[in-house]
Amino acid sequence: MSEPGLPSTIASAVEHRLEIKRSVFLTRLTPVATLDEADAVVAAIRKADWDARHHCTALVIGPHGERQRSSDDGEPAGTAGVPMLEVLRHRHVTDVVAVVSRWFGGVKLGAGGLVRAYGNAVAGALDEAQWVDRVPLTSLTLEVPHADAGRVLASLHTWADAQGAVLDDPVYAATALLGMRVAPEQVEAARAEVAAITAGAIEARVGDTSIVDRPR
Repeated sequence: MSEPGLPSTIASAVEHRLEIKRSVFLTRLTPVATLDEADAVVAAIRKADWDARHHCTALVIGPHGERQRSSDDGEPAGTAGVPMLEVLRHRHVTDVVAVVSRWFGGVKLGAGGLVRAYGNAVAGALDEAQWVDRVPLTSLTLEVPHADAGRVLASLHTWADAQGAVLDDPVYAATALLGMRVAPEQVEAARAEVAAITAGAIEARVGDTSIVDRPR
């Protein structure tokens, strides 16, 4: 799971169809990295489904979900975009734009009915999405003589599998360059493990911490 305060995202686009009293609500969830990408997604859906009465939208963008926006697109104020956005917030998701296209079925749903419909439309699409957790990982590198690389790498694999760390592909040059990424709170434990594996002969160098996508 991602750490508290760091939203997850979705791996790929999702479509979900909901019908209520002959009105059809078609939800498209699309992963995006920028507002321009989100605007392009909305524009493409408007063009493709020009016959829908409404294309209501909500988006959350940024590592911490700091960019948020919604639109009722002609539905009564607060009955579409806001409940859609609330679902995205509640589900702790970012870098996604939700578009719910509605084809009116001739029966008015009322304000409360619209709020439930648009919220459920987005929730249903999220239930079908493949989720990707965002986790901060700190890089560690160590240079190992070629003669010892196989043994050290095997031991690191065992430790990494037990701790949820990630090993990078080795780089073989004058020495074997081994890379590993661990949770920030595991850095000292990882360095101690390297010291134990190599009897103190090799020290792991600590690098940058970056956000990494990890499918659930």
